Amino acid sequence: MLLHADAKLGLAGRLALVRAVEDGVSLKQAAASFSVSPATAHRWWHRWLDASEEARRSLSCLLDRSSRPRRSPRQLAPELEERICACRRETGWGPRLVAGATGFAHSTVWKVLKRAGISRPPRAVRESANSYEWPCPGDLLHMDTSRYTRFMRPGHRVTGDRSQRSRNWMRPETRVGYDYAHAIVDDHSRLAYVELQADEKAATVTGFLERALSFFAEHGIVAKQLMTDNGLS
Repeated sequence: MLLHADAKLGLAGRLALVRAVEDGVSLKQAAASFSVSPATAHRWWHRWLDASEEARRSLSCLLDRSSRPRRSPRQLAPELEERICACRRETGWGPRLVAGATGFAHSTVWKVLKRAGISRPPRAVRESANSYEWPCPGDLLHMDTSRYTRFMRPGHRVTGDRSQRSRNWMRPETRVGYDYAHAIVDDHSRLAYVELQADEKAATVTGFLERALSFFAEHGIVAKQLMTDNGLS
C-alpha cells in the first residue's frame, strides 16, 4: 500500500472522509472531524471526484502519489547515459574514474549508474558452509582446551581508568594466572562435557578425558574416535 510514512489518515480514514462529504458534511467540518487541514480534506475529496469508477472501487485514487516529478529537463539524454554505463561495464571503474573518462560530473555519473542498477559491483556468490555430521552418536568426539585469564577487578574497558596505577595487574607479583576450559563435544548429538581446570598438564587432561568418557557412557554414547588438535585418536 502506497501511504506516506507521516500521513495522518490511512486508507480507511480517507474513505470515511470522502463518504462524510458525500453525505452532506462540508469540507471544513469534515477536516475538523478527522483532525486534518481543510486543504487535505479538499485534496482527497477532489481526487475522489475526478477518479474513475474503477479507481474508486479499488481505492487507488486515495493512495499517495509518487513525489517524483513528471519531467526532468536537466536529466541526461539516453545516449549520454548509455556512454556512462558502457564505460562502467567495460572497465569496472567507480564513479570518479568513469567521470574522468567520460567528462561528466561525478555526481551525475553516480546518479546515472544508480538508476541503471550498476552503481555497485555484483556481490560474489558465497559458497555454502561445508558442514558435516557423523551418522551416529559416539562416532566422533571433538576435544579442545581454551585458556581464560583470571583477574581481581575489571580492566580499563570497564572502568575507563588507563593510568599507570590501573596497569598493576601486569606486574608478575599481581598476576593471578589462568583458568583452562576443557571440553568434549559429540559430533552427532552435540552433547558436551566441560570442566574448568587450573592447568592443561597431561595428568589433568587424562583425568578429564576419563570423566568425560564416563559421562558420555551414562548417556548411552560409546566413543569410537576422538579428534584433538593433534588429529584423530
